[in-house]
Amino acid sequence: MTGRILRARGVAKTYGEGAQRVDALRATDFDVDRGEFVMVAGPSGSGKSTLLAIIAGLLTPTAGAVEVLGRDLAAMDAHAFDAFRLEHFGFVFQGFHLLPALTALEQVSIVLRQQGMPAAAARGRARDSLERVGLGGRLANRPSELSGGEKQRTAIARALAKQPQVIFADEPTSALDSENGRQITRLLRAATADGAAVICVTHDPRLIEHATRVIRMEDGAVVAS
Repeated sequence: MTGRILRARGVAKTYGEGAQRVDALRATDFDVDRGEFVMVAGPSGSGKSTLLAIIAGLLTPTAGAVEVLGRDLAAMDAHAFDAFRLEHFGFVFQGFHLLPALTALEQVSIVLRQQGMPAAAARGRARDSLERVGLGGRLANRPSELSGGEKQRTAIARALAKQPQVIFADEPTSALDSENGRQITRLLRAATADGAAVICVTHDPRLIEHATRVIRMEDGAVVAS
């Protein structure tokens, strides 16, 4: 399965005015096709996380436009975008965003239930997804009972269980040891075999060998691809 899945044109983000102006992201074009694993690398402050947030619809650009699956993100109202994001996007961010009262199994199955999946099917897929990331023995544990790496793997299982068309990942292996980092990287790469696209911001060199393309950024701009 091939074809353009994401198209960004002239996206930029500026904060402040005059002498206080900061160009967090200079005007940037960014395209991603189905089946790609795109790694966005660069030093802190280079604009890579700002770019990721904009193309994921989490941050409104000062200029430019983003289309995902042929839909203009800016043209959707909040309700329509939430539904679109739930259906098609998977997120893996450093903050985990786990709900304190829910077990690992519930963290994953609740998202599937929001998509309309029956309860039993949602639990089954959630269990399978957690087992794939090595958490089969931690299904009943809540975030307070999980290590940082286990929380990260729960977040990754939640993203993969949805079988999204686009996965946005910000330092997905930062809390993982070498073995688990390689495992998660393989799982993210495997998601592209079904036509999904993975866009990953990272400093982790372990991801480079799995990337189909590496984008390098400095000072708010793409400097190499």
